[in-house]
Amino acid sequence: MTARSGEDAAGVRGAAIGALPFVVALLFAGLLILLVGENPLEALRLILDGSLGSPDKLSDTIMVWVPLTLAAAGLVVTFAAGLWNIGVEGQIVLGAIGAALIAREVTAPSWILVPLTLLFGILFGVVWALLAGVLKTKGKVNEIFGGLGLDFVATGLTLYLIIGPWAREGIASTSGTEPFPEDALLPAVGDTRFSPLAVALAILAVIGVWLLLRGTRFGLKLKAVGRNPKSAFLLGIPTNRYILGAFAICGGLAGLAGAIQATGFHQKLVPSVSGGYGFLGILVVLLAGFRAIWVAPISAFFAIVMVGSISLTLRLDIDSAIGGVLTGVLVLFALIGSGLRDYRQRKRAMEAPPPESEAEPGGDAEPADAREATN
Repeated sequence: MTARSGEDAAGVRGAAIGALPFVVALLFAGLLILLVGENPLEALRLILDGSLGSPDKLSDTIMVWVPLTLAAAGLVVTFAAGLWNIGVEGQIVLGAIGAALIAREVTAPSWILVPLTLLFGILFGVVWALLAGVLKTKGKVNEIFGGLGLDFVATGLTLYLIIGPWAREGIASTSGTEPFPEDALLPAVGDTRFSPLAVALAILAVIGVWLLLRGTRFGLKLKAVGRNPKSAFLLGIPTNRYILGAFAICGGLAGLAGAIQATGFHQKLVPSVSGGYGFLGILVVLLAGFRAIWVAPISAFFAIVMVGSISLTLRLDIDSAIGGVLTGVLVLFALIGSGLRDYRQRKRAMEAPPPESEAEPGGDAEPADAREATN
């Protein structure tokens, strides 16, 4: 077997292993549907029809895919730095608040107002992410706890604005603010929510993150910080600066996702503006194996399930929560598979014979690690 054919075979095996969790999760969901007395194939047809069956449904699915992809792309960066940025949910919310501030308070033509809402969404997301970063680097607060705390603050701030300063006139309601002016909304195709600008931004974000981590010095040093921050610091990498940079990039993309949610999907600020896409983005990145290139297709799968599962309630009287069950089972099996692969790799490494030393017996050969450290 040639080296080329060996690489091709390894690629096929890797793709098959990566697809296995999806197959198992679909089979498990099909079994659950059988247990409630319905046809799994009919349920699958309804999910596809409910998410892709008409221009309106397809546009809604795409506009769910966009913020989920943006959040997941940002999380790839923080994961590369060894950070669990749980605060991404709050960063999406702050991005929506920043966009809502401009949409409500600024009067300008659409070609000025739309970029301004997106820019302020990015800015608010960056600031909120840097708060978590400063808590970690200066206050030594674990990013999980700091991020969760900031998530609650962001949610509370949203509710305060909706029922307080931005409340609808004469109405005591938490359903949301007044709809934004037409000039502040993302340009859409026809009467649908589909915005080519939002899709282009999501695609550019994925490509940008992929290039950042694959072909730049910043990405290389960021991954070094994620692998071993103490060693990276000893080698002269300013670890805190790179950690803050990772938070800022992720916060900016999450803030952009929130701005698109507010001005492109809901067209106003609502309490649940984040849609849970921050937490779901973490699952997407785990399934993608922390690789940016797989974020877009996996996010598309989740978007189809989330939008299409509503049809199960309308047509088969099955709770739409089956979509959540499907995604949860998918992640569970993916994590189990990842754990088994890691176990097999460690086992093979332990069983492999140690490499022969190139030094002469009794010589003063310098250890490889020491040579690398001095180079």
